[in-house]
Amino acid sequence: MPSRKKQYADDDGRVICNMDVEGSGHPIGRLPGIPSDAKTSQTGIEMTKAEVRSFTASALLAALVIGSVFALTWVLFTLFLTQVAFR
Repeated sequence: MPSRKKQYADDDGRVICNMDVEGSGHPIGRLPGIPSDAKTSQTGIEMTKAEVRSFTASALLAALVIGSVFALTWVLFTLFLTQVAFR
């Protein structure tokens, strides 16, 4: 499907700012060697179901550890304020 540019009555077709990357020979948004309709992963690594499950579990565990650190910090800060700072 060709792109349809909106036509304006006062448009004379001149380019105000050329958005082509200098020296690359291709416009911005197009990477050389990669078709625009490519739907493959960038790394090309295929993972098995067990690896995906392990990766997901590890990411979830890391998020829980980080969340726990924030929660513990909030509790300790609240205890400090109520027991030390506001007395």
